[in-house]
Amino acid sequence: MSISIFDILKVGIGPSSSHTMGPMNAARQFALDLEDRGLLGDVDRVACQLYGSLAATGKGHCTDRALMLGLEGEQPHLVDPDRVEATLARIAADGSLNILGKHPAKFDQALDLLFHHDQLLPLHTNGMRFSALGAKGETLLAEEFYSIGGGFVMDEHGEASTTANRQAVDLPYVFENAEELLQMANDNDLKLAELILANETANCPEEQVRGRLLEIWSVMEACIERGLQSEGILPGILKVPRRAAKLYRELVAGGPEDSDFMDWVDVWALAVNEENAAGGKVVTAPTNGAAGIVPAVLKYYLKFMPQACDDGVVDFLLTAGGIGILYKKNASISGAEMGCQGEVGVACSMAAAGLASVLGGSNEQIENAAEIGMEHNLGLTCDPIAGLVQIPCIERNAMGSIKAINAARMALRGDGKHMVSLDQVIATMHQTGLDMSTRYKETSKGGLAVNVPEC
Repeated sequence: MSISIFDILKVGIGPSSSHTMGPMNAARQFALDLEDRGLLGDVDRVACQLYGSLAATGKGHCTDRALMLGLEGEQPHLVDPDRVEATLARIAADGSLNILGKHPAKFDQALDLLFHHDQLLPLHTNGMRFSALGAKGETLLAEEFYSIGGGFVMDEHGEASTTANRQAVDLPYVFENAEELLQMANDNDLKLAELILANETANCPEEQVRGRLLEIWSVMEACIERGLQSEGILPGILKVPRRAAKLYRELVAGGPEDSDFMDWVDVWALAVNEENAAGGKVVTAPTNGAAGIVPAVLKYYLKFMPQACDDGVVDFLLTAGGIGILYKKNASISGAEMGCQGEVGVACSMAAAGLASVLGGSNEQIENAAEIGMEHNLGLTCDPIAGLVQIPCIERNAMGSIKAINAARMALRGDGKHMVSLDQVIATMHQTGLDMSTRYKETSKGGLAVNVPEC
């Protein structure tokens, strides 16, 4: 599977890429499969079953809501968050949903949407099973899907989808790991961002690639601004109050001389992840749970670096996206597989590399920044309280953002030579994730999730 940076950086809806966006994509794909097979008009009832981590934290991550929206044909990057509640209220009141917006089918949430906390499907912990039934109760179609992190979906045959909507073409630079990426870039006298850009322009013109990246940044920036203006209580049993707006007002009132850059980075990261927790529009980078880190560090570059410009934004996102591809190829960006090191850790690594690049780092320094960003997130667990992406997730994005900036600074002070390579740290992250107990991998069965009362 060829992976694009637009698979890593994509617009979606909160609160989770693996537990909200992925299931929405899977449900929509099932609906499309019904239509493609000519079965849509015969469907009387649809049913969904969730397994593993999706069952354990699906309620808190809005998986149930995402499935219903997906069956109705909604897509994460197009769904209007302001219309979600009305759609779900209609489904509940009618006891039915409109498959792809075209065909009504019975759907009783209590009977047709089941959470199997103690069962797993064979290929991944984030498993789903969909069934479409005819008027006599016969099964017209049954399919299994898996949400494998970052909104990616895999079918029961192990075939993974991408979200970048592109044709399969030969790329000028095919790499499997960081060593090959560095070698190709240096052999061709290219910056890492230039090499990644060359691959992306194999699918569409350079102007379009740059335009899409600036659009990605505009969505990130809009998310920051919404988070800085929104107040109140986040959804869910924890009743967590939003903090970003209050902190932002205090920073503005105090003036630049009374605040450190860390305060600003913190509030930008908090703003994004509060929006994510509220079900708002965000950019996976590489996941929703870690969506605040890349925007916060990129905003730091734009606010505090005098040389900042749109070309720098493009360079930053190309570099960060390229590093994200390495993790997707050689490990995982799923918290249910790797723990939070696969989300916040990867985002920290991506952001560190992006910042090192726009601050003039060599390819070796950029790789070093990415390595530092992950090395000091190894073993990070995913233990959300009450299955919600609020504690520790929101603050963890602020911490990851500061760590990314520090990683870039450390790398730029060196000459690019270092003991641990990025490939080695990616392999270590993967091994650590496989060894980690499932209690600490997005199941809310260990760590803070069991040691902090929910209410």
